[in-house]
Amino acid sequence: MTEAAKPAAVVAEIGTAVIVVGPSGAGKDSVMTFAARHFAGKDRIVFARRVITRPADAGSEAHIGVDENTFSRMKHEEAFCVCWEAHGLSYGVPREACDAVGQGSIVIINGSRQALPAFAATFPRVKIVTITAHAEVRAERLAKRGRESGAAITARLERQARSADVALDTVTIDNSGTLEIAGNAFVHLLNAALD
Repeated sequence: MTEAAKPAAVVAEIGTAVIVVGPSGAGKDSVMTFAARHFAGKDRIVFARRVITRPADAGSEAHIGVDENTFSRMKHEEAFCVCWEAHGLSYGVPREACDAVGQGSIVIINGSRQALPAFAATFPRVKIVTITAHAEVRAERLAKRGRESGAAITARLERQARSADVALDTVTIDNSGTLEIAGNAFVHLLNAALD
């Protein structure tokens, strides 16, 4: 189902990698998009675009869509600082994220709980932001996406989150209410990281 995430060479301890994780339907993409609009034009805040083996127009996340062969070639060429597999797809964070952290930026990455050990091995300064939402809210959001059957949504909601075997600085934001509440909480957290 999944393969172990692969860490890359460790970068200098200058900036911070903010890894956003959370269960399906919690609204990670929406919260990150809210913050990206807020910080538009701010050079030190960088939102990394993942490379994913799905079409570029699939899903709500702005990502770089590639086929399996292209992903494998990029992985072999060490184009990613962290990569992993989940839900039948391959995910990679471009090496430019390491460069940006090395230059003092706050880099926000849509991550995966299973890949947290690789993120911790790659970036000396990591902050984990877990976006959560009540189960009924997540079920409604997943149904609105229209990508899965009711049975698949139920199975996804029942899947237990695997905890990472690493101790990391973690903050939880509840996105059960309005996007503005969770989005502003994330913006506040990023502003604090800039100080």
